[in-house]
Amino acid sequence: MYRAKMMIVMRRDLKMRKGKIAAQAGHAAVEAILMALKREERLEDLIMTEYGMTLCKTDKDETPLSEWFEYGCAKICVYVDSEEELMAVAKKAEEKGVLCAVITDAGMTEFHGNPTKTCLALEPVSTEVADSITGDLPLY
Repeated sequence: MYRAKMMIVMRRDLKMRKGKIAAQAGHAAVEAILMALKREERLEDLIMTEYGMTLCKTDKDETPLSEWFEYGCAKICVYVDSEEELMAVAKKAEEKGVLCAVITDAGMTEFHGNPTKTCLALEPVSTEVADSITGDLPLY
């Protein structure tokens, strides 16, 4: 069993409103899950239960993604203080073969019309892998 978690990395230097932070984190989490489902060819395995979305049982091997759906959807928010730090996390994830959804806001409400990288989310991974990428970042 993997006991997977999803890491969400926010840019604190942008001083976003709480609602904006929640929206951006939501965009990142959804995109990371969709990326992982597509890579594992599991989009068609999604089902709705009385408790929410899950993956139907198949003969496919258990992965951090399937474990994340089955045993709990842990999401941990940490932060960085610049776009450079955010992109360094994305690069570290890529080097480890971990999918990473980087969110760029259009800038229509808070960034004066400038598209701005606000956050990222890693696909669900084991605690060890997550910690190797984001373990030195402070909790948001």
